[in-house]
Amino acid sequence: MGEDAALLIDAAARSLRGGKRLRAAFCYWGWRAVVDAQNDASPGDAPAHDVSPDAADETAVVTVAAALEVFQSAALAHDDIIDNSDTRRGQPSSHRALEALHGANGWAGDGGAFGRAAALLLGDLLVAWSDDLLEEGLEQVVDAAARRRTRAEYATMRRDVTLGQFLDIAEESAFVVSPGAEHLERALRVASYKSARYSVQQPLTIGGALAGGTEAQLAALAAFGYPIGMAFQLRDDVLGVFGDERLTGKPTGDDLREGKRTALIAITREALPVADREHLDALLGDPNLDAEQIAALQAMIVATGGLDEVERRIDEYAQLAEAALADPLLGASARGVLRTLAVKATRRSA
Repeated sequence: MGEDAALLIDAAARSLRGGKRLRAAFCYWGWRAVVDAQNDASPGDAPAHDVSPDAADETAVVTVAAALEVFQSAALAHDDIIDNSDTRRGQPSSHRALEALHGANGWAGDGGAFGRAAALLLGDLLVAWSDDLLEEGLEQVVDAAARRRTRAEYATMRRDVTLGQFLDIAEESAFVVSPGAEHLERALRVASYKSARYSVQQPLTIGGALAGGTEAQLAALAAFGYPIGMAFQLRDDVLGVFGDERLTGKPTGDDLREGKRTALIAITREALPVADREHLDALLGDPNLDAEQIAALQAMIVATGGLDEVERRIDEYAQLAEAALADPLLGASARGVLRTLAVKATRRSA
């Protein structure tokens, strides 16, 4: 298709570098939790499912896990356009990199507009590739019911995260007409659909479905994954305000400049006097906030107890997940790794 088309392929490859790979890990270990449970069953027990552990080839789950990572890169390309973010993982975001490419080639027109349009198409291309990888993985699964359930779980994930992204941007505008007492509930709904289900719960159930897990096993994975996903997003909310740029790859306080109406902000806002609440609303979403203003907002969040409350909720969600992980329907060895992944997801600095 020519040298110009190759530029987009190269941009796609760059977008896939780095990252925590947590979604792929949760997918793989959701699969293993079901496979290990089948292996843990004593010879005299009836099998939990008519698919033997060997039928769900490991190559299939690695391919499906890769599909999740490609989909995540698509979501990030689109998210960075929405948020007008300059950086991602310490490098220029996709639309900024493509804008720079436009300038380096001496092309005509508005480089910024080109970068945004190209990154939008880049995200679409990555979504298509994620579907291709999903189907490639499913070709290696012999059980038709497992294939159908995996497709259904994947489709639910794509729908939920897209609607969750819309709820996120809507909340940045809709908060002005929403009662203050509802802000936290609305922020947690965004966290649920934009991140908790998408980042942890659904990768787990996709992996479990691929292994031919029973309804009870998928429910057990979801019962563990949902609270870890909520804690994961609340940790993201904290890092978006207090994170170290050298570790997160994004400027400190970026969520404040972007006007993110997170649970952290909702809790802080509710604790403020009216005058201070109006001051917070006036500053939040200003892309030109300087370091002094960021520091003042951080101090406000700490002084109201907002940060402590979010940390308390993270701990509470982690405890709920730990209780769910005791379910004997999940393989014992996989439960140990899932416990480690839960710590990585919730006790992180990037």
